[in-house]
Order: sequence, then C-alpha cells, then structure tokens
Amino acid sequence: MKTLFLQAPSFDGFDGGAGSRYQAKREIKSFWYPTWLAQPAALVPGSRLLDAPVEELSVDDTLSIAAVYDLVIIHTSTPSFPTDAKFAEMLKERRPGILIGMVGAKVAVEPHESLQASPAIDFVAREEFDYTCKEVAEGRPFEHIAGLSFHRPDGSVQHNPPRATIEHMDDLPFVAPIYKRDLKIERYFIGYLKHPYVSIYTGRGCRSKCTFCLWPQTVGGHRYRVRSAANVLAEAKWIKEHMPEVRELMFDDDTFTDSSNMERVHEIARGLHAMGWTWSCNAKANVPYESLKIMKDNGLRLLLVGYESGDDQILHNIRKGLRTDIARTFTENCRKLGIVVHGTFILGLPGETKETIARTIEYAKEINPHTIQVSLAAPYPGTSLYKQAIENGWLEPNTATNLVNDKGVQLAMLSYPHLSKEEIFHGVETFYRRFYFRPSKIWEIVREMLGSWEMTRRRLREGVEFFRFLRAHEA
Repeated sequence: MKTLFLQAPSFDGFDGGAGSRYQAKREIKSFWYPTWLAQPAALVPGSRLLDAPVEELSVDDTLSIAAVYDLVIIHTSTPSFPTDAKFAEMLKERRPGILIGMVGAKVAVEPHESLQASPAIDFVAREEFDYTCKEVAEGRPFEHIAGLSFHRPDGSVQHNPPRATIEHMDDLPFVAPIYKRDLKIERYFIGYLKHPYVSIYTGRGCRSKCTFCLWPQTVGGHRYRVRSAANVLAEAKWIKEHMPEVRELMFDDDTFTDSSNMERVHEIARGLHAMGWTWSCNAKANVPYESLKIMKDNGLRLLLVGYESGDDQILHNIRKGLRTDIARTFTENCRKLGIVVHGTFILGLPGETKETIARTIEYAKEINPHTIQVSLAAPYPGTSLYKQAIENGWLEPNTATNLVNDKGVQLAMLSYPHLSKEEIFHGVETFYRRFYFRPSKIWEIVREMLGSWEMTRRRLREGVEFFRFLRAHEA
C-alpha cells in the first residue's frame, strides 16, 4: 500500500516526536528526529515520512497530503492522543476508505482504550512495531499479524498475540537515508547540540529500572540490544558521505554508555574519530574516567546526563541506581577532560519536598553542568510511576491526558499532602533562575558567545525564547 508515516499537527512547537523523552513544548523551541517512525518507513518501499509540527504544516495542509495515501500510520503519545485521534477522524471524513493506524507508547500500553476512543483508528501496533507496520503495508490479513490490535468488521476489538522482541538489530535498515529523503534536517535543532545535527539509535532497551522512564517500560524493554560497532560506523560513514552539512552525531540510546557495552563504545568512538566526527550521546553519571578519556580523545563533545535529583532518597525511590556522590565525581571527571555536560533534572518525584527541591537546585549549582533542562515528573500510563501515583492517591485515575495544557506546556500532575502541584510547577522557574542567573554562569555563557558570531546569534534567540517561557510559566 502507498504508505505515509506521520507525526500529526499539534501544539505550536510541540516536540511529540518519538525521539523525545517528554512530549511537550520546550523552554527553547527544539525538535528531536522522529526516529521511531523513520525505522519502519525504511522497511516499506515507496513510503514517506512527514513531520508536520517541524514543517509547521496546518491541519488542512496535512490532511491534503495524507488523503492521497492508502495507509497512514500516526505516531501518538499520551498528551497528543486527543488531537491525533481528531486528526484521524477528519482524515476519514475526507477519504472514508483510507486505512489509519497508530503507534507509540500510548497505544502499546492502552490498545483497547485507544481503539475504543475513535472508530477512525483502524488498528494500533503494540510492542516494537517496525515489522508490524511492514506487514500491514504489505497487505497481510490483520488476524495474521503479531503485535496488532484492530477493529473487527462488527466493531469489536481483537488483540493478536504479542510480537517478539527484535534481537538482530543489524537487520534493521539505516534511518539516515529516510532523514535525507523526507525531512528538512535544518529544522531539527537542540540547544546544546551543534547545528545541523543527526540523531540515531545504536541499540534499544535500557537495563536501568527508573520508575518514570517511558520507553523501556512500554516498547523497548529492559534488555539493551545493540547494533554491532561495524554497523553503526557504516551508517556514520553514509551520513558523512551523503549529508556533509551535518556537524554532529547524537546517539540517542537511553544509555549509550551502559557498563555492559563499553568495549563496543570504545570501538565506535575510535571509528568515528578516524572519520573526523564530532559526536555526543546519552550517558548515566557513572562512566569510569578511563572510558570518558577514550571517548573524549576520539571526538566526544557532550554527554546528556539524567541527574534527576540532588537527593539520594529520591534517587532510591525512583530506582535510579545512582548516588549523588558518584554523579559528582563523574561530573568533575568530565570537567577535567573538557567534556561538555547537559544535565536534566525532574521536580515532583516521589519523596519530593520543598527542602529536596532546594537541595537539588544547590546540587545543580555545585556540579554546574554547562546547560540544564528541568522537567516535571510525568506519570505516563505504563510506567511504575503511574501505578504508584494511582495507588497512593497522588494522581486521579484517567487524568494522564492532562500532562500538558492547551498550549502544549508540561503540567505538574502529581501532588502530595505536604507539597501541592502548584508548588512543584513553579519550582521549575525558581530552579532555572537560581541556576542561570548567577554571575559565574552568565560569564560562562557570554564567553561562549564571544567565541563565534554563530553562537552569539543562537544564544540571543534562545535567550528571548527562554525569558518568554519564564514569564508564561510564572503567569
């Protein structure tokens, strides 16, 4: 079938792409690549990948494009599902015979509820959905496709047996050719990455058991399955040859530096260095100094690190598998080696108090990552955090679709007897102000801007967006 893989229109600046950890509008407008849609698109000959929010397409424009296809597969998320379902209904009205499916963590966890929400959704693909989408596009009978849930002709819902986890990751085709063919890569930008960048996965799954983390608990699983170093380097070589404008590679695995994987990381690093790549990756704050040095000596520029909290009890509560003293040593090692760190923190996790928020802010100032992102604890259905929140009365059942407001800005959903959701919500702007509005941090950013006119323009643009975010958040 003529197939469109679609990130549907949503809130202005809403990064709902499957590569984003939190589907929300950012403090600074930024977009991750829709890698989880690009992967099945690479398996379906003649398909197209369309990222409507990034291309700033209106609903009408997107409907006109989608209506010429036989099959439209939409990536959805808990915050965007209501608008995605409405888009599916409008598309069915325009072309009644079109086949519409959905993929993503939301429908993987709640396939029955998702299908019942709208008759316009013909099917949803659960688990890892790459080959499920391929078989649907090939026209196989729905009842023979593993991992599929669908509407039967009588209106009832059928759930087929689950699809097996993909073990041989090298069998999956590269996503970079799909990026080049279908996406405008100059529109994808992240404040802490060089522009333009490209992000890819070198494996799926994460051995960590963080209670809040969405994808390992819903789609990817807790076993880290990886592509071979040779396969990763072959895609890096393809990008270097066919997308020469790309200035940085980002490895978006949940934890690229998993301790079981370090020899492979070293091999990839050395291969990237031989090609002249600058690269970055996600990392847990426990990578040994020796490995950090090998990575830095072979082109590593930045690590994206989830610190989450400066309170050890909270880290224990969320099963982070990390202590603040280990993360402190790791961060100091990065500073010694000249590795830039972008640190992420979460407010409102179980055990949070006014005192722990203040402690986390002081901890962030002490370890001083170059840049930070502060998110709110998001109890996505399918996560341990969601179950825990319902059981303890921190979250009312069936309110998860309100993870963002009507502008797409993330909301505080959890509240505790001693700490309201309003106090947690406004902790975000307090955190940002105390971290960034320090003379030493301001000078650090000014010094960075003085290094290049490009960085000056970029930081000024981001600064305007950041101040608008703070004002809107306070209001």
